[in-house]
Amino acid sequence: MFSTYDEALNWIHARLRLGMKPGLKRMEWMLERLSHPEQKLQAIHIGGTNGKGSTVTYVRSMLQAAGYEVGTFTSPYIEQFNERISVNGIPIADNDITRLVNIIKPLADELEHTPLGPPTEFEVITAMAIYYFSEVHPVDFVIFEVGLGGRFDSTNVITPLLSIITNVGMDHTQILGDTIEQIAFEKAGIIKENTAVFTCIQSDEGIKQVEKIAKEKNAPLFQLGKDFFVSSYQSLQNREQFTLKTYNVLLENIQISLLGKHQTENAAVAIASILYLQESGHVTVHEQHIREGLLQAYWPGRFEILQVNPTIIMDGAHNPEGMRSFVSVMEARYSYNNIKIVFAALKDKDLTEMFALLNTLKAQIFVTEFDFPRAATAEELKEISNNPNVTADPNSKLLIKQLIESLEKDEVLAIVSSLYFISEMKPFIVNLIRNQECH
Repeated sequence: MFSTYDEALNWIHARLRLGMKPGLKRMEWMLERLSHPEQKLQAIHIGGTNGKGSTVTYVRSMLQAAGYEVGTFTSPYIEQFNERISVNGIPIADNDITRLVNIIKPLADELEHTPLGPPTEFEVITAMAIYYFSEVHPVDFVIFEVGLGGRFDSTNVITPLLSIITNVGMDHTQILGDTIEQIAFEKAGIIKENTAVFTCIQSDEGIKQVEKIAKEKNAPLFQLGKDFFVSSYQSLQNREQFTLKTYNVLLENIQISLLGKHQTENAAVAIASILYLQESGHVTVHEQHIREGLLQAYWPGRFEILQVNPTIIMDGAHNPEGMRSFVSVMEARYSYNNIKIVFAALKDKDLTEMFALLNTLKAQIFVTEFDFPRAATAEELKEISNNPNVTADPNSKLLIKQLIESLEKDEVLAIVSSLYFISEMKPFIVNLIRNQECH
């Protein structure tokens, strides 16, 4: 058994060597041994390719504004591991992590000697979250963000009050399939019998899969553009504004602090879900709670502005869909600025398409690398970029330090990358900014 947080965390991370093992049997085995804590939860399940994290924070923030205590299970973390299991947006304490590991480790050890084999890192953390919100710190609602796909994701052992599927795009194609239909089929695996599902999927191919599975499961389906609508979109100085309409509700001039038109779609599906919970008697949420919650919603690493004049942005655009959103926001807000972009990525992403999007910006592009098994090198990125003006520099910290120190007042520096890189670099960049302010 472990007596310190570091020992517990090292045990969790050591399980990364087990890789990904899709399937629910190991989770079901552990939960049975824990007397089914998942059955005690009032849960909301959120899947999709892009926008899951933002939608989690919108739903949480609205419920929190209405006075509910809300647990979240999300991944990956940006600043500290404990973020993955949070209550009202506050990561759980180190001693809680140690306590949970000491509960789950004996099960993991026992499971290793069965035909099912040992649980993965993600399965262990999922079991920890379910047990925590059920037995250690019961909350009013828990929001679970799908890790990968949906059908065989370890979070898919819950029976939620409702499910949300955000937009679907081409990502993790080596695991989920290489067409939108196949990926949407995997995402739609979180749909449960007779349980409402909300979606803001844009593609016809994706929505057809969701419609088909919702019909098979007799699950009421609510779609953006069909059952709820976004209109009157405006990009304001530090926020976005839009109007939401459903069959019986009109909410005008809603404002959100997360930037980009795509964020209005994520917010819309979150609002529609909250209105459904209100109508079905699960919550009491007033219009002021919706407005307050959305405006206060914050999600690190998603077009996050760390400094203004000069502007420094971090964005976890880790796939073509995310890059499309990033480029759209940059064009809408910073087309008149001198832009510098630092890009790092995992080599198993569709880098050709991501560069095709990135190259449309009038920007000076730097590519770099980081210490992660699947990370592309700076030279590999430069070669794939198809852009002779791209500068490759393998030393990410020195590169970013030099760029920040040389930024002029009206310039914009955007660090765009995998969330793993964002997680590694954010504390370093925040520290650089603080040091500059002190001098």
